[in-house]
Amino acid sequence: MKFASVRVVTRNLEEMVEFYQRLSGIEAARPAEGFAEIRFESAALAISSEQLIQRFNVGAAIAAANRSAILEFEVTDVDAVFDRMNALGTSVVMPTTLMPWGNRSLLLRDPDGNLVNVFSRP
Repeated sequence: MKFASVRVVTRNLEEMVEFYQRLSGIEAARPAEGFAEIRFESAALAISSEQLIQRFNVGAAIAAANRSAILEFEVTDVDAVFDRMNALGTSVVMPTTLMPWGNRSLLLRDPDGNLVNVFSRP
């Protein structure tokens, strides 16, 4: 089995795609209307409009309702990501912090309120 992607369902597709493109520096692929993917080396972040869910899987997912999953991205320079995203007015939950296990971590909220952890390992 190969882990392929995580999909985030949103009512604000363009705003979400813009956020994750700015965060990652990767241009989103748009294979279908109402759907985008940001393809990383090991997996993809899929972003789907809630309209697609309503059309094909009514009630299976609800936009902006996540309060348990954290999207995590490993980078080499957390401080550079903090500076870039903070300058854009991104909601910062926790500024860059050295964690007890050695990681430098930054917690953000995407436009739908999903928690995003950007971290680097020691």
